[in-house]
Amino acid sequence: MIEFAILLLFPAAMAFAAASDFITMTIPNRISIALVFGFVLLAPFTGMTMMTAGIHVLAGFSVLAVCFGLFAFGFIGGGDAKLLAVCALWMGWPGTMTFLIYTSLFGGLLALVLVSLRKLPLPAGLSRFDFIDRLHVDGGDAPYGIAIAAGALTTYPSTFWMQALGA
Repeated sequence: MIEFAILLLFPAAMAFAAASDFITMTIPNRISIALVFGFVLLAPFTGMTMMTAGIHVLAGFSVLAVCFGLFAFGFIGGGDAKLLAVCALWMGWPGTMTFLIYTSLFGGLLALVLVSLRKLPLPAGLSRFDFIDRLHVDGGDAPYGIAIAAGALTTYPSTFWMQALGA
């Protein structure tokens, strides 16, 4: 049962966060809350020591502190900040650095795709979807939750969680 939770909870939450941000430009708080509770509930069953758990918590709070500043200056959204922090909680220190690099790369790719698509006229049939109209606004926001989820899912296989499964 623990193996199933480790293999399902984090990846499913990332997929849901990406889809939600893509369609609504918001990442619900319940995703971050569920991942914090999932971490707290699963960690003791994986053999995670208190020291390792503390390092994971430190990574999460460190990213939250930086993201709080970025949010305060309007560089990122609140949902993005919370999702980045909870991903760092799950990744731990070494994994957080890898996760942030991947997220930055996927974020750059996302930006290039959006800028390119926004230069093209929107086909008439697609304009009836509000979320597509919102994504097509020149200079509009980007659903960065997609990049966060992609970075997290790319990093997840090399984390403590997969090592705990023997993968």
